[in-house]
Amino acid sequence: MYTLYYSPGSASMVVHAALIETGAPYALELLDFEQGEQHGKAYLRLNPQGTVPTLIIDGIPYSESAGLLMTLAERHPEAELAPPKGSPLRPAWHQWMAYLTNNLGATYRYWFYPRDLGADEHPEQVREALREKIESVWRRLDGELAANGPYLLGDRFSAADLLLTMYMRWSRNMPRPATSWPALDRLALLVRQRPGWQRMVELEGLTDWTLMA
Repeated sequence: MYTLYYSPGSASMVVHAALIETGAPYALELLDFEQGEQHGKAYLRLNPQGTVPTLIIDGIPYSESAGLLMTLAERHPEAELAPPKGSPLRPAWHQWMAYLTNNLGATYRYWFYPRDLGADEHPEQVREALREKIESVWRRLDGELAANGPYLLGDRFSAADLLLTMYMRWSRNMPRPATSWPALDRLALLVRQRPGWQRMVELEGLTDWTLMA
């Protein structure tokens, strides 16, 4: 039994989707960000950063979405969230997990939280630099998927595609959403059609960027 501390549509959503893919039993603990529950003393004992996700594994709390995805892939190889150890695709899977986290996760943090860079709002020059950084990643990934897709590992779905789709969703209100690139749009459709993703959306009560919206 796992326990996932989450907030709908946040970085916890990809771990939630992966848990459903594994079929393992889990419990959900909702954190109300509007009420600041992520900064409560009880939660900070689990996650001193006051962020989500936190996943309780064998009674021990762990964080960081990409790390949790890799852990779930190793603990549940039958879910095929990653190529098996020894597979020629395994190095590429590690590559994409690291690439997405470093090039989208960190940059999104600055895009959505200007105070991390010391301002209530970004100066136009900073905002444009962050936008271009994110869009440069979309261009690279779209080219990769167009040439070798439809998934990041060719015709094999993996947790890397879940992670990418979460990041794509976060771009939905940006000046140029990720789905305006055709190969990325195709991957997003494939992932959103998966029963596990649809179940996660239903449980989290998400109503935008669904197959019906």
